[in-house]
Amino acid sequence: MQPNIVLIVTDNLGYGDIEPFGSEIIRTPNLNRMAKEGRKFTHFYVTAGVCTPSRASIMTGSYAQRVGMDYNDRDGNVLRPISPYGLHPDEVTVAEVVQQAGYATGIIGKWHLGDQKPFLPTRQGFDYFFGIPYSDDMTQVVGQRIGERLDGKRWPPLPLMLNEEVVEAGIDRNLLTKRYTQKALEYIEAHKDTSFFLYIPQAMPGSTKKPFASEKFRGKSQGGPWGDSVEELDWSTGEIMNKLEELEIAEHTLLIFTSDNGAPMGEDLSGMERGTNRPLYGRGYTTSEGGFRVPTLMWWPGTIPGGTVHGELVTTMDLLPTFAHLAGGKLPDARIIDGYNIWPLLKDTASTQSPYDVFYYYHQEQLQAVRRGPWKLFVPLEEFSQHPHFREGEGHEPLLFNVREDISSRHNVAKANPKVVEELMEWAQKGRRDLGDTNNPGKNQRPPGKIENPVPVSMK
Repeated sequence: MQPNIVLIVTDNLGYGDIEPFGSEIIRTPNLNRMAKEGRKFTHFYVTAGVCTPSRASIMTGSYAQRVGMDYNDRDGNVLRPISPYGLHPDEVTVAEVVQQAGYATGIIGKWHLGDQKPFLPTRQGFDYFFGIPYSDDMTQVVGQRIGERLDGKRWPPLPLMLNEEVVEAGIDRNLLTKRYTQKALEYIEAHKDTSFFLYIPQAMPGSTKKPFASEKFRGKSQGGPWGDSVEELDWSTGEIMNKLEELEIAEHTLLIFTSDNGAPMGEDLSGMERGTNRPLYGRGYTTSEGGFRVPTLMWWPGTIPGGTVHGELVTTMDLLPTFAHLAGGKLPDARIIDGYNIWPLLKDTASTQSPYDVFYYYHQEQLQAVRRGPWKLFVPLEEFSQHPHFREGEGHEPLLFNVREDISSRHNVAKANPKVVEELMEWAQKGRRDLGDTNNPGKNQRPPGKIENPVPVSMK
């Protein structure tokens, strides 16, 4: 029987928000255990600083720009309720790959790749869906405040879905982590005798200024509401680990804990109001290291060596080809997959190099930075809507950081390394031709899904 896979993806959790990655405020004993008994990845990257494009890469093994999920004129860079857009039904998801290999497939949590029926998880390879179709902050109250823009007046009460039906409307967000955890435990129990893939995209800590937590955790953390929600996520992960051990399937299960992008951080960058990415530079929602590099732990007793650290660049795009390898599944034909099978990096104790020649940092449709080896180059730009380093009127000169030695991106060494800058600029041009850039489509891009006349996701 092929191994089980449990993938936990938190929402906006920062690099420095948990103890294995340096937090001295938020207590995460179960994640400490994961690190002690598993492997910590210190250069694990997402492909976007925001939810929808990042999750598109998890599902497809490709850059969001490749699959048309980076930006659209109606929603901007993340999908909103009642959007006509979603992940194209012709894309082959990681769930479809392992499902075709005989796996049971479940998702418990936040989808955010389209709320209309053709785009729901049950149409994208998942046998079971329990959760919300988009971010928990996209409530009816918020929609009323937005008004006509983005069809705000039509936004329904926050829907909790079971497969393709709304079973509750206007749910209590304080209970989301607790309820998702209970459903996850039930799912694992029900599928203990078969191979399963369980995707748990948690809602917390999320995008609100004061994240939610159940009564047991609310007001208990030194990190305030943000810390409360993270400590409940730690509890949730511990419950899942305990259940796997109780059922005697832990040694047959790969468990991954990560985040969809970095923390937004508050006005006081030294505070914990909205999480922290320190010691990395920058906020979530940007192309900074803090936006793209996320805390990641992998645990598989008896297979992944305990107490180990891997410092080579790997990404969420690698999950699909790696899971396909573990499941004995087949990679999709006749399309570009940007990720790699990183199974050797998970099981070996010896240092193994990153499979990436280059990694691209996009803000929506704009290529802003390129990484190769230890070097990260922010390319010169004439204009931009948002940038982690440049202010308006700046950006005409390149910025080069050694993100291994200069973890906080403090020292621009472009002038001292002109050949590195030249080489990375050539790679940037390759990326633009392939994946596109502002107002210039790439030659290997695929379209998003789109329907006519989308309707609110509401109870019947």
